Amino acid sequence: MLILWVKAFHIIAVVCWFAAMFYLPRLFVYHVQSTDVVSIQRFELMERKLYRGIMTPAMIATWALGLWMVWLLGRDYFLTQHWLHAKLALVVLLTGYHFACGYYRRALINQPHLKSHVFFRWFNEIPILALIAIVILVVIKPNI
Repeated sequence: MLILWVKAFHIIAVVCWFAAMFYLPRLFVYHVQSTDVVSIQRFELMERKLYRGIMTPAMIATWALGLWMVWLLGRDYFLTQHWLHAKLALVVLLTGYHFACGYYRRALINQPHLKSHVFFRWFNEIPILALIAIVILVVIKPNI
């Protein structure tokens, strides 16, 4: 029964993390398109609160709950489920994406027009591709 509770809270954390990863780069798009100081400062505040207050705690909870589930399922399960290895590889890449978002958030404070809005529109698509792959891996559990 414990595993179901851990899984439920893991899913909640994943949803929160992805929601933030979908929204933060969109804020970057609007940030780099802003021309007045008030708008730029507003986006800096929104980006900071989203990154520190939602995105990072959700990432930590996702990792903690996910690793707890792996521990509850046991070593043998982990070693034989190759779909899980692929999923974890994608989560590691998403963690890198998360920190890239943190880098861009800080960089935009000093250079509000660091990259173009087109760059951030494309950057915003990365977690969508990861989400599709992760959901397919978790639901289908292919023998890879």
